[in-house]
Amino acid sequence: MNSQPLHGKSVLLTGGARRVGKGIALALAQAGADVAITYRNSQAEAAETLHAIEALGRQALAVACDVRSEDSVKAAVAAAFGRFNRLDILVNNAAVFDSAPLDALTLDQWDAVFETNARGPFLMAREALPHLRAASGRIVNIGSLGGMRAWAGHAHYCASKAALHSLTLSMAKAFAPQVSVNCVAPGWIELEESDAGQAAHFARKTPMRRNGCVEEVAQAVLFFASGPHFITGQLLAVDGGLGL
Repeated sequence: MNSQPLHGKSVLLTGGARRVGKGIALALAQAGADVAITYRNSQAEAAETLHAIEALGRQALAVACDVRSEDSVKAAVAAAFGRFNRLDILVNNAAVFDSAPLDALTLDQWDAVFETNARGPFLMAREALPHLRAASGRIVNIGSLGGMRAWAGHAHYCASKAALHSLTLSMAKAFAPQVSVNCVAPGWIELEESDAGQAAHFARKTPMRRNGCVEEVAQAVLFFASGPHFITGQLLAVDGGLGL
């Protein structure tokens, strides 16, 4: 088995400075890819992730980008392509999570979630598409179990991720045959800041009797990034069976 299946490839990963995004960035770098990450407010964390990628012997770039902004997205894609002179893989990871009772949800709250979680991946994919087509590349969107199962206190988040899941299918049809497009949908993933009580609650509900970890999400992304190009339009839940 090739230990570096992405050698010679380049990746643009949104929201790659910390948490799950950082784990994805490092997994792709370990697989041999040069990685450009975007960040909005996490400049210090982005610098740390950049150095971690470089420590793996790969080229790296950290670009400030607001995925809600067309101009900002255009600049980020141009910067990534300018740095690596190619773009093989786009990973749409940048997202916001919010909680609110549905009957009290404001229009501002609704729009704030949708413009990052649904508009952002659309803008990134549209702008990166010419480069991805030239490279017979891949797009991997990061969805959510919330886009597959209704959560009453997170209706706007769930709806935005369901929109991304549907957008994945549309992209897979529209961008074929040059570009494959797939989606990874994590369930409860334990992070350093996870609430211990909530973590225990979800672990009890999960058939695998534990919560997921960042590395498991990253490996699912790596599968779509390096596996058969013929696989497209697929949604892969990484949830230990929580959604069953």
